[in-house]
Parts: sequence; structure tokens; C-alpha cells
Amino acid sequence: MTDIVIIGAKGRMGATLVRLVQESDELNLSAVMERSGCEQGLDALGCVCGTSPDEVLVKVPGAVIIDFTAPAATLRLLETASITGNPVVIGTTGMTADDLLKVEEFAKKVPVFLAPNMSVGVNVLLKILPELVRMLGPAYDMEMTEIHHNKKVDSPSGTALKLAECMAEARGLVYDEVKKHGRDGIVGARTKDEIGVMAVRGGDVVGDHTAYFFGPGERIEVTHRAHSRDTFAQGALRAAAWLADQKPGKVYSMADIF
Repeated sequence: MTDIVIIGAKGRMGATLVRLVQESDELNLSAVMERSGCEQGLDALGCVCGTSPDEVLVKVPGAVIIDFTAPAATLRLLETASITGNPVVIGTTGMTADDLLKVEEFAKKVPVFLAPNMSVGVNVLLKILPELVRMLGPAYDMEMTEIHHNKKVDSPSGTALKLAECMAEARGLVYDEVKKHGRDGIVGARTKDEIGVMAVRGGDVVGDHTAYFFGPGERIEVTHRAHSRDTFAQGALRAAAWLADQKPGKVYSMADIF
């Protein structure tokens, strides 16, 4: 049985993770954490609870942490976990290049798993889209749209960025050199290599992502729609059970599990 620690246990994703762990016969809810002032009611879960990684993690050695919070909070968590030795599954999005470099450093000390999207379907797309890019060739313009709920704070989504990056790499392009995150005003005609990524926000949409390939006389659209947060939570729990047996040394991803 794998011991699990949920960070942000009262948030949308955190609450989903707590429920699924409690329903599982193979996972044990060892601890939960929340921000100071938001921890009321956590003791009813019957496990270790608190607001500080320093006070919680020492009580649950070996338990795998699952974190879907914010970049700064995730880095602070990794700092403590690298000392206590708790493996960490990260679903946090909005990380900068510098943040990711810090994650890589922590991964040398403790097992770390990072995925901007934990769903099986999206990770299959990451394998399929590059092949589609190569088969269609350079005559097809590539674009990406993503839709999320009105509470999402980062844009474009981490999933959209990962998908667009894999498309760019398949065409031999450097994503940061060709990306267009939204367009406004007189921007001129679309250049041959640019890849537009457009973000839409509204309602309670869990997550929609569409990759477009615009060619001469035809258009191909590849869409993934998440109907429930359970999709991401199940993927994170699968990753946690797998990560419990891994060693430090690299930042693991879904590609290592498939």
C-alpha cells in the first residue's frame, strides 16, 4: 500500500485526490496540508494534517506527496522534501524556465515526477502529434487553442504549451522562437513557422485542448476534452504509486510510466 500526502487538500483538485485515495484499496491517506487559515476541518479526515511541510513531512517518512498548487509553493515544498526524502508528484502549472531548473536540482536528491497534464489521453497525444506533424509536412500551419474554467490563473495552460512544444520540436523548430500567445492589432500575415496558442476562459470547463493543422484545401483538428478532474487525479495517483519505487536522479514524466 502506498502512503499519500495531499497538498492543498481543500482545493478543487486536492479534494478530488482526497476522495479517490479514500476510495482506494491500494492507497493510504497519510497526511493533508492547506494554507494557514484554510486548515479548518482537515482533522476530520483522520490523518496527519497541518499548514507547514516542515511539521507534516517528518511525521510521514516515505509517503509520496502530490502537489497541484502554485510554483512558489511547490518549490518550497521540494526544498523540505529533499531533506525528508519524500517523493513528490507535481501537477503544478505556470512554472518558468528558472523554476524548472530548480526542480531538476531537487530531483537529484529525491524522486520527482512532473507532468503539466496527468491524463492518459493527453500523454498519448504527446506521442501521436509529432508523428502527425512529420507526416503532414511543412505545408500545414499549426495552431493550438485551450479552454479552461474562469478560476484558472495561468495562461496559456501548461498542457497547451507542452503540446505546442512537441509539435514545434517535431518540425525542427525552437518553440520560444516561433510561439504567438494570442494576437491583437495589426500583426501582419502569419509567418510560415509561427505557432499560435490561444486561451479561452469561462464557466467550469475542466480542460479542452485542440491542435489544428491547416493545409491546402483541408483542416485537421485533434481535440482532447477532460470531462472530470478525476481524469487528472487518477493519473497523479498512478504516478504516485509508481514513483514510490523510483530513485532520485531525474525528473520523471508520464513517458517513463507508459
